[in-house]
Amino acid sequence: MKEKSKSADEAAGKLDKTVTEYANTFMPEAIVTQSFDFFKELTSIVIGSSTTAPDAKDWRFKHSTWTQNPLYKRWAQAYLAMTNAVENMIPDDLPFEDKARAELIASIVTSTLAPTNSLIGNPAALAKTWETKGDNLAKGFQNFLRDLKENGGMPAQVDDSGFEVGRNMAMTPGKIVLRTKMFELIHYQPYNDQVHAIPVLLIPPQIGRYYFTDLAPGRSFAEYTVAQGLQYFAVSWRNPSPAERDWGLVDYVESAIQAVEAVAEIAGQPKVNVVGFCAGGILTGILSAWFKAKKIDLINSITLCVTMLNFKSEATLGAFRLPAMLAVSKAQSEMKGVLAGDELSKIFTWLRPNDLVWNYWVNNYLMGEDPPAFDILAWNKDSTNLSAKLHSDFLELFENNALIEPGMFEIKGEKIDLSTIDCDSFVVGAVTDHLTPWKACYQSVRLIGGNGTFALSNGGHIAALVNPPGNPKAWHMVGRGEADNADTWEETAVKHSGSWWESWTKWAGERSGKMVNAPKSLGSSRYEPVGDAPGDYVKESPAR
Repeated sequence: MKEKSKSADEAAGKLDKTVTEYANTFMPEAIVTQSFDFFKELTSIVIGSSTTAPDAKDWRFKHSTWTQNPLYKRWAQAYLAMTNAVENMIPDDLPFEDKARAELIASIVTSTLAPTNSLIGNPAALAKTWETKGDNLAKGFQNFLRDLKENGGMPAQVDDSGFEVGRNMAMTPGKIVLRTKMFELIHYQPYNDQVHAIPVLLIPPQIGRYYFTDLAPGRSFAEYTVAQGLQYFAVSWRNPSPAERDWGLVDYVESAIQAVEAVAEIAGQPKVNVVGFCAGGILTGILSAWFKAKKIDLINSITLCVTMLNFKSEATLGAFRLPAMLAVSKAQSEMKGVLAGDELSKIFTWLRPNDLVWNYWVNNYLMGEDPPAFDILAWNKDSTNLSAKLHSDFLELFENNALIEPGMFEIKGEKIDLSTIDCDSFVVGAVTDHLTPWKACYQSVRLIGGNGTFALSNGGHIAALVNPPGNPKAWHMVGRGEADNADTWEETAVKHSGSWWESWTKWAGERSGKMVNAPKSLGSSRYEPVGDAPGDYVKESPAR
């Protein structure tokens, strides 16, 4: 009997080895391993011994049915086991960009298969259907038809009917003191009798309206900045149509030069503090290095917020660095003249499918609710186009990663070297940023010269920027950007409660000269006001 048992064990062992070797011949080892682990976990789920449970923060499984009903509990566990198996099948030793593509595809597939996306798999929606006698589904179908017609088939993220630029958004008083074919320059009304002598200029991203920096009163970066005694100006980019297909990076650099020169002249100062948000930070870095190459001393300090200068950093956007994909994207925008804002918005939305797609799918269609009325989301919906030439220039930067190599990138006849920027800098990253991860942003402070300070804020890519003081949950970390890497920086940085706005305005004030009497009027004799803030371009559609 023992001999038979031993022989059986040996045979089973040989069979298991043979199956494994056979499978490994046709499938990577990770797939084989995870498949076995997945079926093993399914067995545990069926017999009720599995300890798999949803994350406490996962909105999909908040309803009590997922823990109290044995069938639904097993359904959730099976889904989570499948998700874990798919994610673990991605080899750790893949090149980062290949891994990023695999992770993006995996997240889209697994989030789509979530049981909560269907009525039968969503206990909360089933309960509401019973309570409302199906009214939620009728309203949900109406919402679906509306989104199909008005939102390109994507579930709407916001009810923006109550928001209007100039009425309850972009309300900080100011004047348009310069209008060109590409931008308007806003000079904001000082809040105090005295202001710092050296002015601050904001360069927003070329994608999206500038007014996420000037949302509702109490949530406005512009309002807070002028209240701290800083002279504050902002660029408002025009939304390009196919007629402006040839607006490229050179044109935006020239516009930024115009804006800096105008601000210096209006303030009567030889230098300007420049703040760049998102893609505007890339432009700020290039502009500052160009000034250094030309030996023009106009930049007093720079601030870069959620700005990535090394495009081969480990970021989700690396999933799109595929030559064929970049070529197709470039060809499409060249054919149309622009990369439409709503198309770009869809790309960014699918980077976070659970939160930005299926969350609203459930809310709008299964629960029959209207999407929330929220100012940031209303701004996000108010998308702008990207001119074909600028899109091509960005893709070239993205593919070649030329900014990290001194002299490799050339613009307006000058080779760009970020390390020559020797003014003080303040760089901001966001802890949950999925577009420009904070550790990639930290690399930016290491690429530029001068004395660098890095701040890490709570929140995501936009929420971290729209982060007014007064939020009890807000926090940020600040430290010198001297450490070789982000992990080492984090060990020594000082954590503060409250918004990074507070640390930044203190830092900027220390670099903005003495206090002087606030100007009695906005603009100057050379740059006379031509209208009130927020101006015309921020309200203008690209169809003209």
